[in-house]
Amino acid sequence: MRIGVIGTGRIGTIHANTLSRHRDVGSLILTDADASRAHDLAHRLGETAAPGVEEIFRWGVDAVVITTATSAHAELIGRAARSGLPVFCEKPIALDLPGTLSAIAEVETAGTVLQMGFQRRFDAGYRGAREAVRSGRLGRLHTVRALTSDQTPPPAAWLPLSGGLYRDTLIHDFDVLRWVTGREVADVYAAGSDAGPAMFRAAGDVDTGAALLTLDDGTLATVTGARLNGAGYDVRMELAGELDQVVVGLDDRTPIASTEPTGPPAADKPWTGFLERFGPAYEAELNAFVEVVRGERANPCDGREALQALRVAEACELSRRERRPVHLAEIPGGTASPFV
Repeated sequence: MRIGVIGTGRIGTIHANTLSRHRDVGSLILTDADASRAHDLAHRLGETAAPGVEEIFRWGVDAVVITTATSAHAELIGRAARSGLPVFCEKPIALDLPGTLSAIAEVETAGTVLQMGFQRRFDAGYRGAREAVRSGRLGRLHTVRALTSDQTPPPAAWLPLSGGLYRDTLIHDFDVLRWVTGREVADVYAAGSDAGPAMFRAAGDVDTGAALLTLDDGTLATVTGARLNGAGYDVRMELAGELDQVVVGLDDRTPIASTEPTGPPAADKPWTGFLERFGPAYEAELNAFVEVVRGERANPCDGREALQALRVAEACELSRRERRPVHLAEIPGGTASPFV
């Protein structure tokens, strides 16, 4: 199997390393807007660098992995679909609903595969939480609390391109909330604060956000996010039911300290970022993609799933901006695909 990797930045490098050592992947062709970066990575891995995207398609590949800037995702997905190629793409498909719907339509018209990079679906903790909910261990689920807090903010230049806290960061929480619970979000009420560094105000973004989500069975969920969590990178999900309660992301590296006299000590080596925290999950999602391309398993996260997470993020952004509850029915694209 020959795979084209378009984009060799941080996550592209991680994915290229995973694929290069995969037993079912014979070779890679790498390209990047920074040609020297792709060439250097190809040299280190013993793979081939291409001058540009054109060569990826002209030289012939069996599948494409897209890890470029978000602005290029939809166009590349459409091109791969028209070429009959399966695609793995980092989230999101696009930063707006029209671009997302257009790319999905191209994939569905072509009858090809689009697997989206929501890596938390492959994390052991989240998979355990999903099993706890689906098995009935928790009884009726009544409350979910999810959070994502970055230790340090992204570069100021990235903020205007990111789509904002809800679309860029908390979209992972929205996706995995649906996946773990098997429920849809019915309505949201969101708020945000830009009281931190001025670069967030300049970008029209917030550095801290919170949302109250009501699921379609009445379960209440809170999702919070922060860009400056000095203690470390903190990603957790608590699920409380009538019979039991579980938590994802609580271990000896969770960046939290107890004020109780008999509480656990602070982490000696707290998580610092998403690549470290979710390393095994990133590898597992690429392994799954290879299996999908080989016809050995169903697509674990298609474009319609990514669309539903984006719709929640759009609803939260609208709620924050207009200071009102937003029903998901107000956001286009509401036909969900079955949960995998």
